[in-house]
Amino acid sequence: MAARQERLNQLAIPHLAAELQCGEPTLRDIIAQLARTAVTRVKMCPPILRRDVLGMDDLHVGLHLQGTVRNVVDFGAFVDIGVKQDGLLHRRQLPAGLVLTVGDVIGVTIESVEAERGRISLGWAED
Repeated sequence: MAARQERLNQLAIPHLAAELQCGEPTLRDIIAQLARTAVTRVKMCPPILRRDVLGMDDLHVGLHLQGTVRNVVDFGAFVDIGVKQDGLLHRRQLPAGLVLTVGDVIGVTIESVEAERGRISLGWAED
């Protein structure tokens, strides 16, 4: 991790920004995110599948499911619930002080489904 940060610090920002045809502030933001989100991929459990939930058409508001956290971002976590599209568990839905990590298996509730936009909103569910 320290080696990666050291390499990022050694970049010639003005030269690289010109080569990539982007602004220096944009490039600095990208580099900061690369340094910050250096996530090591872990071997994750496969999604927990249910025979009655095969696609987005089978989802309905209030349905309780188990899911595997696939990605954690500033605004919440994307959870694989066994359909093609991961659902978003917004950070305001999380219990206070809870920190999720990639690979966690959690209980969720379907809050809304927008099949035409490919969006699933999730809420926290106690197991």
